[in-house]
Amino acid sequence: MTFETEREALLEPGRLWSAGEVLGKPGPVPAVPGVYGWRFGAAPYDALAVGELLYVGIAPRRMANRTGRQNLRTRLKDHFRGNAEMSTLRLTLGSLIGLELRRVGSGRRMTFGVRGEAELSAWMAEHARVCWVAHPKPWLLESALISGLDLPLNLDQNKHNAFHPTLKALRAAARQRARELPISG
Repeated sequence: MTFETEREALLEPGRLWSAGEVLGKPGPVPAVPGVYGWRFGAAPYDALAVGELLYVGIAPRRMANRTGRQNLRTRLKDHFRGNAEMSTLRLTLGSLIGLELRRVGSGRRMTFGVRGEAELSAWMAEHARVCWVAHPKPWLLESALISGLDLPLNLDQNKHNAFHPTLKALRAAARQRARELPISG
């Protein structure tokens, strides 16, 4: 696939997948590196469009001196059923829909707690849809997409986006509030 083909596959996907489909067994998501894109049937925040591509992510992540071990299948499952500590998308969505972030465990981790994470998972099951493209070096495609598209829910590499200051402030406020609250059991 060329960059243009991959870009179009995310912008105009032939199919969008729900939580139930992604989490099902055996499931449609391949265990390969790639880029995924998210759309929502209800806006998680008034200023955001319904049905548009709002966020892209990659699997595996590329770190300073190594590449992560995740693949599209494991990463998408993390987003649909994980928690705000392991998924920046979940942290963003929960902050946008007004869930209360809390410190948990030793107090270093932050999630929306058992109830909040369940509420977020239910919201995503109802409204979130995802598509993906396989790519051997997904970080290259992700950078090109973020620089060339309007992806308001991406923070990294996306300071040029008009929604960036709002999203950054909402997430920072959620974290600050969590620091002020007692650690949740």
